[in-house]
Amino acid sequence: MATTMGRRERKKAQTRRALSNAALRLFSEHGYDGVTVAQIADEADVSIATLFAHVPDGKEALIFDDGAERHVWLVAAIRDRPSGQSVLEALRRCLASRGPFTEDLPPDLRRKRDLIVGTPALREYSRKLWIAGEGALAAAIAAESGRDPADMTVRALARYVLEIPELAGTEADPLAAMNAIFDLLESGWPTSPMDARRDPT
Repeated sequence: MATTMGRRERKKAQTRRALSNAALRLFSEHGYDGVTVAQIADEADVSIATLFAHVPDGKEALIFDDGAERHVWLVAAIRDRPSGQSVLEALRRCLASRGPFTEDLPPDLRRKRDLIVGTPALREYSRKLWIAGEGALAAAIAAESGRDPADMTVRALARYVLEIPELAGTEADPLAAMNAIFDLLESGWPTSPMDARRDPT
């Protein structure tokens, strides 16, 4: 039974990879909007029913995993950070090495990254995967700060960090934009001369 289940899981993984590879090829060649689900299924040599059985969210989900991996490495960045390194610095370094913030990617991953950044529907789906990790990230931040994961400030910080790829990923210099956001999170919003003039005291 264990062997049969293992074979079944391997077959599912192979089909999922075939669908992902087919979608990436077709999206790269024809653009996201120029490709149908039927074309992807045909390219991967599966039925449309099989495609939706593996990826019920539709074609925007085809080139992504389920998002669990990114949640794992964000939490690990906090948990395994060097002594003396802040939580925010650990998260900054973690994000800087991935996605739109690094050029140190193999050609196939760079092509996938550029496709996602340049396609609004794919970018929005990617954002959904990031935001789904809010609970896990909030729990990790809370554990390191001695706060309750339900504390609004903990939840807000987790959400702000998870919004960074969408906010900064399409900027002309994504890494600089990411660093500007982390600088703000670390220092807080500074009081400006205009704020001082409005202060009634």
